[in-house]
Amino acid sequence: MNKMITRIIALILTLGLFTGCASTLPQPDMDLDLLDEILQRGTLIIGTEGTYSPNSYHDESGALVGFDVEVAQAVAAKLGVEAQFVEAEWDSLFAGMDAGRIDVVVNEVEYSEQRAQKYDFSQPYTYVHGALLVAADNAEIQSFDDLKGRRSAQNLTSSWGLQAESYGAELVSVDTLAQCIDLLNTGRADATLNAETAFYDYLNQHPEAPVKIVALSDSTTSSLIPVRKDNAKLLQAINEALDEMKSSGELAALSEKYFGSDITNPQ
Repeated sequence: MNKMITRIIALILTLGLFTGCASTLPQPDMDLDLLDEILQRGTLIIGTEGTYSPNSYHDESGALVGFDVEVAQAVAAKLGVEAQFVEAEWDSLFAGMDAGRIDVVVNEVEYSEQRAQKYDFSQPYTYVHGALLVAADNAEIQSFDDLKGRRSAQNLTSSWGLQAESYGAELVSVDTLAQCIDLLNTGRADATLNAETAFYDYLNQHPEAPVKIVALSDSTTSSLIPVRKDNAKLLQAINEALDEMKSSGELAALSEKYFGSDITNPQ
């Protein structure tokens, strides 16, 4: 009996020892968020193409400018940090974010189920119609339904490419809008689908271009800022920054500056 009591006492002491040790072990920080790293670093690293006017492009002096560029700069300022841009082709932007080299992508990013598997999204900050562009002498394509069986010049992983494909188009791979126009002019593509703002900007700069818009979508798409999952504090901070820009009129003013109209409110 005495031996059993001794064993029980020893077991209690042993359990108490391990419990005490466990309480002194470092505990994981469940609130760790990319926002903390950004604030400590003092920069928000932003991925953008730099070749997509009027959202993200280089002006005559070589400076990186555009609607999305200024939106990103304003968000960074409201976070209290500097904006640092990394320019890359579309697919590389998301690869950079996945690898942790880029914090966010600000480049007319739209929501998709596929992207939602990896990223959370900010609130919308634009509302834009899709537009269908063809060569000026093309009389066969008048609507999105006419894309079936046609060749559409698109970035293969963009939401516009997915939309063109949903209408039955065969995708022809491109990286820039200028390449799309070239393929239309040379007959290597029949059409291209993109944001109306991108086409309007191109036609304003190249009024002689032998292309035309033949259809606009009834619905609108929205630009959002993707954030890697499990970074709720950063997402909230970005949404608060966008709210401030909307309420102050700053976002609408940027839209007027680059698009000639306010595309920041639902239509």
